[in-house]
Amino acid sequence: MRFFIVDDDPAVRSMLETIIEDEQLGTVAGDAPDGSHIDHGLLASQRVDVLLIDLLMPGRDGIETVRELAGRFEGKIVMISQIESKELIGKAYAAGIEYYVTKPINRLEVVAVLRKVAERLRLQHSIRDIRKTLSAIGFDGAASGKGTAAPEKTIVDSGSDVLSDLGLVGEAGVQDLLDILEVLSRHESERPGEPGFPQLLDLYRDIARRKLGPSASEANVKREVKAAEQRVRRAVHQALVHVASLGLIDYASPKFEQYATVFFDLGDIRKKMKELEDETSPAPGSIRQNTKKFIQALYLESKKRMA
Repeated sequence: MRFFIVDDDPAVRSMLETIIEDEQLGTVAGDAPDGSHIDHGLLASQRVDVLLIDLLMPGRDGIETVRELAGRFEGKIVMISQIESKELIGKAYAAGIEYYVTKPINRLEVVAVLRKVAERLRLQHSIRDIRKTLSAIGFDGAASGKGTAAPEKTIVDSGSDVLSDLGLVGEAGVQDLLDILEVLSRHESERPGEPGFPQLLDLYRDIARRKLGPSASEANVKREVKAAEQRVRRAVHQALVHVASLGLIDYASPKFEQYATVFFDLGDIRKKMKELEDETSPAPGSIRQNTKKFIQALYLESKKRMA
């Protein structure tokens, strides 16, 4: 992978370059002190895969730069900043970043995030290459005049798209949620017409068994169930923060209107928006997280996207 680093602190640029080279994550194609020094043409000419950019800089800041690149830079963008304002972080995600790394720089965090980015890029490139191959050998329908046949979308593909919209790219609980979607899809196909929704505990047990294998002990399954439940709860809370941030930026945002009341209770959304706006800590029990509603909404929205 080829990286480009934008940060007004030369020490940070040097530290990031050292981490990338030491961990053999790729090559640093260039760097700049602020966003005014880069554009999509420069990044394209340097064949940049990942842009690492600071949030606040004296010239053009990170959010403004990301907005300028929107729709033209095809790589991934990782925001780096010591700013902890959830409103600003929400604006960064809304502008188009996919990951956020906090300062001061933590080597383990940087490596973990960049490896996730690399894996995501490899997956996208593999899918693109497969599609090109299928097209080249006539599986796109061009020869028969039937038009290009779109690859069949799975529940996981659709769920990944929805979770990305909800700002959950890279969250630990994403894989658990995707596994739950597969369990629900299998449950529906095996028991068509059966009313009701499986209990959350049953879903967590199913994905724990799937992850650990049939020979796993009951004690290990229980530990994994508890861990999965915690990961999912954190992911759902992060989605709430992301959606509330979108609402603060633009109450008429299409994504906010589409997801706010489908995945969450409107009262909880309003409470979270006020907390973010006032930058206050949530009062204990002020927001009662409804994980089951979130998972039901995720499944229905993912199915809708498969149609």
